[in-house]
Amino acid sequence: MILDGAPVALDAHLERLAASLDQLFGLEAPPALADRVRAEAAGRALGRLRIIARPPADGPASHAAEVAEIATEAVDPTDFFPVPARGAELRSLPCPGGLGRHKWADRRPLESIPPPAVPLLLDRGEEVLEAGRANVFAVRRGVLFTPADDGRILPGITRAAVIARAREAGIEVQEGPLFKADLVSADEVFLTGSVRGVEPVRSLDREPLPPPGGIADLLAADLRRRWRTGRLAAARS
Repeated sequence: MILDGAPVALDAHLERLAASLDQLFGLEAPPALADRVRAEAAGRALGRLRIIARPPADGPASHAAEVAEIATEAVDPTDFFPVPARGAELRSLPCPGGLGRHKWADRRPLESIPPPAVPLLLDRGEEVLEAGRANVFAVRRGVLFTPADDGRILPGITRAAVIARAREAGIEVQEGPLFKADLVSADEVFLTGSVRGVEPVRSLDREPLPPPGGIADLLAADLRRRWRTGRLAAARS
C-alpha cells in the first residue's frame, strides 16, 4: 500500500518476501529493493504497489533473486477502509489444503470467481482459510476469531497488525478452526488486507451478513490512524 507518498509497513512486507524467496528458492532478496520501492512510491497519494521477484536468469551464479516487475496503480479512495455498503461479497471456493504461505504471482486458481465477488477459500469440511485478497475475521460475543497461521494461508501483514491491536485493546483473539457456518452465525465478519485495510463483508454466497460494528470499527479506526501517521510496526501474531 502507498499512502501519502510512502509504502506502508515496508519492512514487514520485504521480510515476508525475503522469507519466501529463501524457503522456495534458497535465494536472497534483490539488492537495494527498499530504496527502489520508496522511489516508486514517492509522489503518489494513494495506491498499491506490487513486486514480482523471480530466480535470476543466470541461474546458480547469483545468490539473489531478481526483480521482474515493480508496478504501481491508483486505488479508488472509496476502497480504502470501505464503508459497509461497499463491503465484500464472498463466494465459496473449495481449495483443499489452501494456497499456502507464499504470495504467488499466478492467481489463476481464483479465477473461477469473477469480480466483483471475492473468493472465500474453503478447506475440506467447509473450513474457512482466507479470502482471495485478504484474511478473514469473525466476531461472536465480543471474541475475535480468525484462521490460524498454520501454513495453509498467507500470513498477512495487516492480519498480524489487527491481531496485535486487538490484544492491546483487551479483545480476546482466538486463532484456530473457523467454518463457513461460523461466518453465517457471527455478529461481525470482516477482511483485512494491505490495500483496503479493514473491509466489511456484506454477504456470503449471496446471503446478507450483519454489518460489522463495534470491534471492526475500533480496529479499522486504529489501523487507519497508524497507517496515516506511519507508526505501523512490523507486528507479529
